[in-house]
Amino acid sequence: MAYATGRTYHDADSHIMELPDFLIDHADPETRDRMPKIPVPSVGLVANLLDDAADRGGHSADAVAELVGMGDRLIAGPKGYLALGAFNRDERSQALDLLGFQQQLVFATFSAGLAFAEDRTIDERYAATSAHNRAMAEFCSTDDRLLGVGLLPLDVTALAVGELERIIELGLRAVWVPHRPCGGRSPGHTDLDPIWARMADAGLPFVLHVGGSPLQLTSAWMNTGRPVPTDWLGGGENVRGKDMTSLHQAAETFISTMVLDGVFERHRALRGGVIELGAGWVPQMLTRLDWVVEIWRKSEPELAALTRTPSEQLIEQVAFTPFVYEDVGTLIQQSDERLYLFSSDYPHNEGGRQPLARFESSLDALDAIGLGASARQHFYCDNFARLFPMV
Repeated sequence: MAYATGRTYHDADSHIMELPDFLIDHADPETRDRMPKIPVPSVGLVANLLDDAADRGGHSADAVAELVGMGDRLIAGPKGYLALGAFNRDERSQALDLLGFQQQLVFATFSAGLAFAEDRTIDERYAATSAHNRAMAEFCSTDDRLLGVGLLPLDVTALAVGELERIIELGLRAVWVPHRPCGGRSPGHTDLDPIWARMADAGLPFVLHVGGSPLQLTSAWMNTGRPVPTDWLGGGENVRGKDMTSLHQAAETFISTMVLDGVFERHRALRGGVIELGAGWVPQMLTRLDWVVEIWRKSEPELAALTRTPSEQLIEQVAFTPFVYEDVGTLIQQSDERLYLFSSDYPHNEGGRQPLARFESSLDALDAIGLGASARQHFYCDNFARLFPMV
């Protein structure tokens, strides 16, 4: 029996764990010798596994049999590179059989950091982008349930437009853009309108995802005169408690700016998802944007020209994935059931070992007020189907 049963489940967040030569193997010949390796652990159990997997391209037959033998407990099993289907597409299909999700968006784990990094040259960013997009399309090519997410830096419009056409040709199903001003411009800049228009025309949603902007606060915020804490994995590269207080802020600014710059008004068919950045901040953002427009429309003609409130625009065109520990039932009561998406984050640790049980514990509270059935249908299925109309 599969883990998720009894209804249609669409998973808005999963990942591949790239092998070291993931980009190199799919780079253009003229850039291959300058393409970076994916940074992976160099010591310990995972390093030993990857040395072996680089030749075989997957787990050993014994390891696969052991993981498949977990059945509907697979999601609670090994994570990261140790998980079934972490870097092998045939194994991933086996994993989906056991997980029971009808479709699953597939994001990179490490490649976006190389394609979006502002300390890399423009040529390096777009070369890494193209290599990633070819690699992702190949990973997802043999199973229609795997919906590959392409990368698209927005720094240079002409290069972004060209890469967007390749994303469409490759059959990728969403476009991950960095949530920062790209090329010194707002996402609502006129120069970027051809990109949003093409996505809307192709029925290809944009997505923001953790890692599309710096994860951590600047070092000054960590300077207390005492030792800086490690991150939750025991190192220093991932998020810590203080980082979580502002992890969503760049994404909120990006989405808010798109609204106030009229992007969703000009492109009514454009859809977007904000993934693995939490959702506890969403109800207040909608309230804030509505009163910003109401007050500032008197002095800003672009705001006065909006024909829908910001909250109406976002409810119709964007959705968000709550963290597994957030109370999605309360968020729905505070805003709208059309705003939230289920996600597993497989095979990352952050998704937890029992995501359905944890989400259900908060959705149960809606049953008493007659909203439970509708909220579940939207959360697990309908909102995803609305945002990703090609499925």
